[in-house]
Amino acid sequence: MTAAESPAPGPKVLAPHRRRRALAWTAIIAALVIAGIALALVPTDEWRDKGPLDPEHPGPEGGMALAEILRGSGAEVDIVRSLDDAVGADVLAVTDTAPLSDEALADLIGSAGRTVLLDPGARDARVAFGDGDTLYAGVGDGPSSPRCAVGQARTAGPIAPGEVWRPGTAERACYPSGDGFGLLAGTVAGADAVLIDGTALFDNANLASGGNASLAMGLLAGDTVTWYVPSAGDADPNAAPPTLGELTPRWVSPAIVLLAFAAVAAGVWRGRRFGPLVAETLPVTVRGSETLEGRARLYQRSGDARHAAGLLRRGAVRRMAKRLGLSDAAPLEDVADAAAARLGARRADVAAVLLSDPATDQDLAAFGASIRDLEAAVDAAVTTERKTP
Repeated sequence: MTAAESPAPGPKVLAPHRRRRALAWTAIIAALVIAGIALALVPTDEWRDKGPLDPEHPGPEGGMALAEILRGSGAEVDIVRSLDDAVGADVLAVTDTAPLSDEALADLIGSAGRTVLLDPGARDARVAFGDGDTLYAGVGDGPSSPRCAVGQARTAGPIAPGEVWRPGTAERACYPSGDGFGLLAGTVAGADAVLIDGTALFDNANLASGGNASLAMGLLAGDTVTWYVPSAGDADPNAAPPTLGELTPRWVSPAIVLLAFAAVAAGVWRGRRFGPLVAETLPVTVRGSETLEGRARLYQRSGDARHAAGLLRRGAVRRMAKRLGLSDAAPLEDVADAAAARLGARRADVAAVLLSDPATDQDLAAFGASIRDLEAAVDAAVTTERKTP
């Protein structure tokens, strides 16, 4: 057939292994795209953990148990996460107020009938009962009795307060401990306010201890309890520049998680193997004797007689085990027993030869000679036994 008559080349067909690789890559890319879309559709709130004393947090630090007890007593618990929804409440429970400005916090306390600050910081004490000095006095040093005229505290009895404060302008101070008091109460902007470390008393882990539950029920008694959990959206936009998290789009966090999973998947996939072993023709032929001499020189240079003796011992034991009809993996003790029985020698003498531990080159030479003689004797005994009719 001439060149003019040769058929036109057909479409290129991928080899089977290349086709499988292409399909695998297609499946991985499709899975990553689907997972990325699914993660991007997850609401931001699903990625945010509930904070301490959050009434919807069932963990040890949450406040769900207290919220359920209030509901069981007949009160309506209204959980709000916006400052506008919390203004004007009859009974207001407030958790971490870090997002609020001083003015917003003071206005919020003044708008409520009674405000209980459950997770107060030094700023909260200053805004509520500040007298120009820092009110924070450390942590309580154990159980304490009320020793005040607050009826709810007297009914609850002793508690073990967490953080304690100096009274400042508070009209009533209960539970003296250390250098401060565990509960401060008074009037702020014409409204009642109570400051107490609820994270050490009213969370799910500690609510059942002592009089904690009774004190919480008394402080939050009312037909409707508005439980306000401040959020980042309540912060004053002019108070501080936006953080990196606020500037980051919603899809960045899911994308980072997706990339981490992709990196792990790629590592597992690429770490399996590099394909089947391929036999290659060496450019030169190396005689076995040269390899033997080379390794012998390396052992001699290292000066490790025990290592060299171990190699000699393993080779001799394996060969004698085969000659004696034992398994290649037979332990040294079994080989010593069989060799002693075949030679009619004492087992202790055979074991002494095999277990010798040379420390010098001279000892290694003597060990090599003795184990060679033992192996030769076993070979001779086995050969003689096979020839004997």
